[in-house]
Amino acid sequence: MGTVSFDHFSKEYKAIIETEIIEYVNKLEAPAVVKKAMAYSLEAGGKRIRPLLVFAVLEAFGKNLRCGIPAAAAIEMIHTYSLIHDDLPAMDDDDLRRGKPTNHKVFGEAVAVLAGDALLTYSFQLVSGMNDPEVTAQMKLDLVSEIAKSAGAEGMVGGQVADMEGEDKRLTLQELEYIHEHKTGKLLTASILSGAILSGANEEQLQHLRDFGYHLGLAFQIRDDILDIEGSVELIGKPVGSDEENHKSTYPSLLTLQGAKEKLDQHIGLAHASLGKTALQTGLLNELTDLIATRDH
Repeated sequence: MGTVSFDHFSKEYKAIIETEIIEYVNKLEAPAVVKKAMAYSLEAGGKRIRPLLVFAVLEAFGKNLRCGIPAAAAIEMIHTYSLIHDDLPAMDDDDLRRGKPTNHKVFGEAVAVLAGDALLTYSFQLVSGMNDPEVTAQMKLDLVSEIAKSAGAEGMVGGQVADMEGEDKRLTLQELEYIHEHKTGKLLTASILSGAILSGANEEQLQHLRDFGYHLGLAFQIRDDILDIEGSVELIGKPVGSDEENHKSTYPSLLTLQGAKEKLDQHIGLAHASLGKTALQTGLLNELTDLIATRDH
């Protein structure tokens, strides 16, 4: 691929994934309402950090970025399903997501649940059906295993359960980090490792990239907690102060706002350090890391 500017990379591959992910939904032989609900949340916006991580890792290994489209789309579908379900009345009971009415407000709770289910299951159909000649059967198996573990009870779902159980409680920093490592960090790490698996990374590289994902995931969530205090509805797409309203422990509530900012800087620094150990061309990954540290929504 050669040297590429981050802005060009980000715009090009964000546009590619946003086109491809809707085309995947349009191909489904399914009731129109569930396809419409799936597309509604997929089109809601966002920086597409997870797909961009897949592509940036492929670029670091000098691989063809387009071979990562199905995996990148699959992970974005899982992320989107989790947002649909998080917003439900039984969970966070949110009316807005990225400045738009949440899925259940538009399509009703039953269809929103089923649209989330459809996105989750379709993601594995996409990965298992990858037909790029350079993607081996072992790679597909490793992708399915990594993504499933990161999304399920040992990953995102487990983090969500711990998050709900932690409401109205004063959590320790260790308990809070468990929630965010699993609820947020595991799927970010799966994005990174998906690009690495498709690139044929060795065990040492995989471990450094796993460490990178760990610190990136915590930085991502700390920044989110900070924005819940300092942001606006326009910037973050949901009511400001919702964490406090929902009686959730956050990094600022445990460490003070300044302490949370210092912890954010610490994890960003460790993320960069982990990348530096991979012996790869990690320019795009470093810029993505800095983007997450200063993301505006």
